[in-house]
Amino acid sequence: MHQTYNGMAATELQQVHRVVWQKSRHSNSQGTCVEFAKLPGGDVAVRNSRHPEGPALVYTRAEIEAMLLGVKDGEFDHLVTG
Repeated sequence: MHQTYNGMAATELQQVHRVVWQKSRHSNSQGTCVEFAKLPGGDVAVRNSRHPEGPALVYTRAEIEAMLLGVKDGEFDHLVTG
């Protein structure tokens, strides 16, 4: 079995694990977005859509859940507002 780790090339994840990348429907037409892929075992890979062959960071399900809950609660709104 192939080990995944932070900084692994997104293309390698694609080849080894046959992941399916997903981006938000709110992404803009220039492709400036973040894409997510669920890995075998439940971890989640994240990549920059502008550099799909670049590195992918791998997070645990718990880390992604904490981030999503924070986003839903508005904890990061200050990053994109005036």
